[in-house]
Amino acid sequence: MNILIVGSGGRESAFAWKMAQSPQITQLYIAPGNAGTSRYGQNIPIKVTDFEGIATFVLEQAIDMVVVGPEEPLVKGIHDYFLNRADLRHIPVIGPQQQGAQLEGSKDFSKRFMARHGIPTAASQSFTRATLPEGLAYLKTQKLPIVLKADGLAAGKGVLICTSLEEAQTELKAMLADAKFGEASSTVVIEEHLSGIELSVFVLTDGDTYKVLPAAKDYKRIGEGDTGLNTGGMGSVSPVPFADNEFLDKVEERIIIPTVEGLKKDNIPYKGFIFIGLMNMEGNPYVIEYNVRMGDPETESVLPRLESDLVDLLQGVAQGNLVDRSFTLSPKTAATVVLVAGGYPGPYESGKVISNIESVKDSLVFHAGTAAEDGVVKTAGGRVIAVTALEDTLFDALQQATADAGRIYFEGKNFRRDIGFDLL
Repeated sequence: MNILIVGSGGRESAFAWKMAQSPQITQLYIAPGNAGTSRYGQNIPIKVTDFEGIATFVLEQAIDMVVVGPEEPLVKGIHDYFLNRADLRHIPVIGPQQQGAQLEGSKDFSKRFMARHGIPTAASQSFTRATLPEGLAYLKTQKLPIVLKADGLAAGKGVLICTSLEEAQTELKAMLADAKFGEASSTVVIEEHLSGIELSVFVLTDGDTYKVLPAAKDYKRIGEGDTGLNTGGMGSVSPVPFADNEFLDKVEERIIIPTVEGLKKDNIPYKGFIFIGLMNMEGNPYVIEYNVRMGDPETESVLPRLESDLVDLLQGVAQGNLVDRSFTLSPKTAATVVLVAGGYPGPYESGKVISNIESVKDSLVFHAGTAAEDGVVKTAGGRVIAVTALEDTLFDALQQATADAGRIYFEGKNFRRDIGFDLL
């Protein structure tokens, strides 16, 4: 099979690493890829939202399957683009059509979906610029802290947790009246704050049946001890010690089954991954958010635990017979530590030379924000590299990943040395 992976981050590096191991692969391409993905396939300089460019390449190279990594092309309708062209519609796209992608593309849409199908989540109400006065009045009736969420995609930055009424009102005005997050905050969801411990569960579905992939926990804050600004993710672990079988059974019964069945009831076709961000509140799961793709850096912890052929599972999605496919998981624990550029998640510099990657022998190195210039690997993003160790115990995995993260060097490098310590 010739397969094209769309994307350029750590998640796509992990996909490329895993899929390159499949005996079904003839040629693997990554568009646009990064300095690390070229080890597993051929990088193609096409932007993830250049649907015409992707289509031309797919036809020229006789691509048999397109696997979409990030959310933006899905929300913008890459799957629909393929279905709407007679010369492309026979090529399976892994990732939902635009309607299903609204689960991530619109917080308001996903909240209404959960309410309709009785899926446990935080109480909320949505407001627009026109209803700003009502929104300000609503805030006065709510308990603190309170959560404000930009309705649309805001690159992981559109969620604010406000601890005072004054802060909440100021931020609501900034989001609605001053377009703090641009078009993404033209609608804002005001949501009750759930307290507990977070984790993510990943589901693969062919639109009819589903497979539950390993759960993971990621770490969003830039600073050790979970302090400082939110990021796209500073590390992750899988499995999650507090997500035992009893808890995961509740997740499947109360959330996964109603989600898959809800999509069917609403006539929303869905082929791909569903990322369910959860809060474990005293042993009960509540949905914080849906994403319509695998998480990053959770993918870098989840895929190393998959001992089976990922391409075989994706074929099950494409052919609608996922129910007949099976997979096995390693009992080991994976821990991922993310190396970020100095200044991230604020303004950061790119183009710093990365050295010593080859000295990492006992962990996997997944490139995220990297680029190769004349054979030299340089930084090209905020999150630069994810280092994953797979070991018998959580402690050993964390120790190995942290030690190997320390071996790689670039100017301004920063990483957290306490990923997973709260779980030990």
